[in-house]
Amino acid sequence: MNKQLNTTRIFALAFVVFASIQIEAKPPLHNRLTAPTQHQKPAVKTAKVYACPMHPDVKSSRKGKCPKCKMDLQPVRDTAKSVEKENPVASVAVGEIVTADVNTSPAAGDVSGPTKTLMIPDVEVLDQEGHALHFYSDLIKGKTVAINFIFTNCTTICPPLAATFARVQKEMGEKVGKDVHFISISVDPLTDTPERLKAWGAKFKAGAGWTFVTGSKPEMDKLLNALGASVSRREDHSPVVIVGNDLKGVWTRTYGLAQISQLVGLIESVIKPKLDQSQVEETAKP
Repeated sequence: MNKQLNTTRIFALAFVVFASIQIEAKPPLHNRLTAPTQHQKPAVKTAKVYACPMHPDVKSSRKGKCPKCKMDLQPVRDTAKSVEKENPVASVAVGEIVTADVNTSPAAGDVSGPTKTLMIPDVEVLDQEGHALHFYSDLIKGKTVAINFIFTNCTTICPPLAATFARVQKEMGEKVGKDVHFISISVDPLTDTPERLKAWGAKFKAGAGWTFVTGSKPEMDKLLNALGASVSRREDHSPVVIVGNDLKGVWTRTYGLAQISQLVGLIESVIKPKLDQSQVEETAKP
């Protein structure tokens, strides 16, 4: 009887020892849930690339300044994300033809055929020299213009937008200020004084045919609303370029960071006096 009892105890003890070994060998539940499986791939880190807005060929893996123009290098990937966030491509009507219909100029609204109307108010503005101007009468009337929207504290899309205008200015040479006029409108008039705009434009070597515009907030709000560029936050403004020939009443919108050759081609097609609207629309397609 004692022998049988001892044997039973030995078997019971062996079972307890074996069970405890199995429990210790099995990892805790939370470890099993978080442990990587053989199908999971390790996260791949993408190195940031910094480039100069003015000289895109100047690139670096670290922050710094461009050796050519001393501008701060901008993160390329961050800029691309900001452009996508602030201006989804679907929101830009590329090649959209509209009529110039100016309240102070009845003759400008006589052009027929387009599908939409672009209202251009003759609001009072200031240029980068501090000169008081009327936006339509002094900057638009009878001219071919290319208009973009910026603010001087911008660190994302505005430097590339200005750099694009600068390269188009260089490419078109003497035509700028004669055949076409560039206009950069501030979306932050409370901050962007004429002095700030002038200093900012100097970084991009803005020439005589390139005007920077600011003014009182009520007047600038009217202007931005009319041009479809009004935003509740300045950071949300769209990187769109409006190209128009006021004499013909032909206007089109395109992506402000498009290839230089495309922008030049679009501007030149709008300049040509006998080009019909279907040709302009075809040129503006991406």
